[in-house]
Amino acid sequence: MENFNHTLFLWLNAPEHPGTLLLAIATVFAQYAIWVVPVIIAIGWLRGSERTRKVLLEATASGLAGLLINQIIGLVWQHPRPFMIGLGHTLIPHAADSSFPSDHLTLLWAVAFSFLMHRSPRLAGIALALLGLPIAWARIYLGVHFPLDMVGAGLVSMLSAWLAFREVHLYLPATYNVALRVHRKLFGNFIQRGWVRK
Repeated sequence: MENFNHTLFLWLNAPEHPGTLLLAIATVFAQYAIWVVPVIIAIGWLRGSERTRKVLLEATASGLAGLLINQIIGLVWQHPRPFMIGLGHTLIPHAADSSFPSDHLTLLWAVAFSFLMHRSPRLAGIALALLGLPIAWARIYLGVHFPLDMVGAGLVSMLSAWLAFREVHLYLPATYNVALRVHRKLFGNFIQRGWVRK
């Protein structure tokens, strides 16, 4: 399996001197596209209904659960990144920590899969899930992840979305009340002007 992982990585990894445009596109996807997640959650929270806000909190819980699972996996099983074993070309800086699974993709897909479990944000879930594909490619292309790191991210994301959905009764009521109090305290002036929902 590791031989397959290495072979597929070398096939997808950038050459030593890639084209400027492709390098720029890959860098945007690898390092900046993940910011779509907090932007969607922030805008949805500020403008959304109670139902939307609860779905967003569930998606946030899914993302945090996915990242926690990744940390546990990394502690139990350290898997080196390509540049740590001198494989391929690395074109962006990255800490020399465990590569499996990809935190970027786990966070994105955990939120996407959480959205997909509900009717109203399903289109956003599909869009985020599709965005994960170029992100996965870019992080392999730039040399910081192996292909199987992305498979692992997909599996962890599905698990975390399922857990967040299944156990929603344990955390959502209290979390929602706290979040709403903080929201009203922080955005009181904007709520009075009608710029932000109460």
